[in-house]
Amino acid sequence: MGEEGKVSIPDHQVGVVWPAGRSDGLIISLGLSGDLNYLQEGNPGTLRTVQGHQKNITAITTDREHSSDPTFFTGSSDGRICAYDGTGEGETIDGDAHKNYVSDLATSNAGRIYSVGWDDTLRSIDVSARTFTGTSTKTDGQPRGVALTSSSTAIATHKGIFLLSQKDNSVIKHVPTKYAPTVLAAGKSHIAVGGDDSQQHMYDLDLNHVKSIPHPSQVTALAFSPASNQYLAVGFSSGKIIVYEPNNPEPVTTRWSAHTGRVMSIDWDEKGERAVSGGLDTDIFVWSVKKPGQRISVSQAHKEGVNGVRWAGENEVVSVGGDAAVKKWKVEGAV
Repeated sequence: MGEEGKVSIPDHQVGVVWPAGRSDGLIISLGLSGDLNYLQEGNPGTLRTVQGHQKNITAITTDREHSSDPTFFTGSSDGRICAYDGTGEGETIDGDAHKNYVSDLATSNAGRIYSVGWDDTLRSIDVSARTFTGTSTKTDGQPRGVALTSSSTAIATHKGIFLLSQKDNSVIKHVPTKYAPTVLAAGKSHIAVGGDDSQQHMYDLDLNHVKSIPHPSQVTALAFSPASNQYLAVGFSSGKIIVYEPNNPEPVTTRWSAHTGRVMSIDWDEKGERAVSGGLDTDIFVWSVKKPGQRISVSQAHKEGVNGVRWAGENEVVSVGGDAAVKKWKVEGAV
């Protein structure tokens, strides 16, 4: 396994089975990296390699521009990032990866995935090559989130917010904060930041402060809808979700309140009318702005908690969690 003549610890094989009841000579071996290698008696090559996560999956993003089906990029607490295409098979991203916890992922329109991790770096992935580009940018502290505008990259660390150029990762602006940012999202006209001060801080795209909205509990998830009349969904450690229009301090709805634990992730559908959320309570909910009192739910979706959710299509959702699993769900019923 691995490259010829090169010693690779992850390719060390730790287990092998010869499945009973088959006549095709299939053999499956397990590598130290967690890869499953499909072999065949008499065939010197590897027929197939199945890759995926072995640790808590902590981040997810979607690329829709460069394949017929959405490709999902997922990061885990050991620094591994994988890509999952429409077939559902995972592929580990090659190259100079994060050394530990991947805290957030974001997708650009230029064929790049941006990742931040607790090795205090920003890294980028070439979507078509499925490999890290080899360049990394050091952050001033532990990154909590990354989000992209049309020309810049916003990063929140426990010390403040950075705005970087997407051309060369040079610092455009640095805003120190009196609070410790916990989550970050970027929309068409605003950048939203949640803080440990239980406030929702709104900035324009040049990181000029616009307003702050106090809340009873800490902001733990943020998501802008893709529609022109954008909504901002704000999730809290209490399990509640409030929907705003970025320029209006009055909520659109406060009735999304079925989670019994911390809201970990929110994502809007392409029309900006429905949102899906996942929480530490292991549950997934699909919500509607037009019918805020109705919802579709999945209980115990991930045993260790739901850490990320994304729409895969009009009525399909992909989720990741602390059980190291990537799951795809069909949304049935109207909301």
